[in-house]
Parts: sequence; structure tokens; C-alpha cells
Amino acid sequence: MSQTPLLLALDLTGTFAFALNGALTAVRAVRLDIVGVVTLGMMTALGGGIIRDTLIDSLPPATFTDPLYLGVAAAGALVAFFLSVPLERFTGLINVFDAIGLGVFCVTGAGKALALGLGEVQAVLLGALTAVGGGTLRDVVIRRVPSVLTSDLYAVPALVGAALTVAAVRLEIYGPVTALAAAAVCFAIRMVGVRYNLGVPAAPGRTDEERRRDDGRHTDG
Repeated sequence: MSQTPLLLALDLTGTFAFALNGALTAVRAVRLDIVGVVTLGMMTALGGGIIRDTLIDSLPPATFTDPLYLGVAAAGALVAFFLSVPLERFTGLINVFDAIGLGVFCVTGAGKALALGLGEVQAVLLGALTAVGGGTLRDVVIRRVPSVLTSDLYAVPALVGAALTVAAVRLEIYGPVTALAAAAVCFAIRMVGVRYNLGVPAAPGRTDEERRRDDGRHTDG
């Protein structure tokens, strides 16, 4: 399997969606200036792919050899910056853009890993890493616990989408329809998790409400 126009189109779609997501997060969470917003948007959009390409020794990363990636990421971040006020009326947009990027990148990440001759398990893991890597960098920079560690069904959808991609390639049925279907399944699982507050089992212990209540008592004392 080689890099196809389909993979490139999906990659650029995910890049734009994640750039919007990262930039909107920057505007809402920390109110950065235009440099900070564009930087965070591009980091969210490109970080996962850079990590993937570095791990599989596909150097220099595609981000630095094809100016389309930088241009699309910058464009997405600038759109979010200049339209942040009207976009803020739609509070679910961050999750929607995040889910789009998640779905697209798990497919393209797994596809690229297979194209370079890696095994099925490695391809699934690299697909998921491509999907969650940029968002993890974003969260670390704005000093919050990464979504992949706490969010409702975040890593799981990426793993499912990557696994479906690998299965389609190995069954020799991979094409535009199956690629989009794998991305759509990832997107749907992620959005169901957000809508119904579903998630994987958490470690036993106090709930967030109990922690806040105890912190309040300590402060008062």
C-alpha cells in the first residue's frame, strides 16, 4: 500500500480540523494572542504526525517536506482566531473538530505504517498515536491533564479506527469507502462518548466531587 491521493486528502482534512480544534482551545482556555493561537493550532494539527514519522524513521517528517501541511494547519488556526467570537456560540464545535481529526488521523497513521512495512499491531498503535499525539501536546502546553488520559472514549475510538484500517488493508478491500468508513466509526464512537458521558473504567478512589469538597474543607480550615 502506498501513499495515495485519498490518504493525502484525509491527512489534510484532519490537519485542518485539528488546527481549528487547537486554536479554539487556545482562545477559550487561555486567551492567547494570535501567535500563541496559531502555534497551538499548528502543534495540535501536526504534532501527532511528527511523532509518528520520527518513530518510524520517515525523516524528515511529511510536515517539513510538503508545505501543504504547514499551510493548511496555519489556515485552520487563523480561521479559528478570526472567527472565534461567532464560533464560540457553538460550544460543541471543539469536540466535533477533535473527533474529525481523531477519525482521520487514526486511518492515515495506520495506513502510513503499513505502507512502510510495519506489522499489524504496530500499525494500530501508530495510527492511534497519530490521532492523539497532537492533542496531548496541546493539553500539556496549556497545563491540563491530556484528554487521552481522562476524556470519554478518546484513545479507544482511535484504536478501533486504526484496527479497522489495518483489517481492510490486509483483506485487500481498502479504498475510499472503507477508509472513510473507518474514520466515521472512530468519529461516531468519540461523539457517543461525549454525548452520553461514556468512558472506560477509571481507577477506584474518590470522585472529582469528593475531591473538590475535601479541598474546600482544607481551604476553610
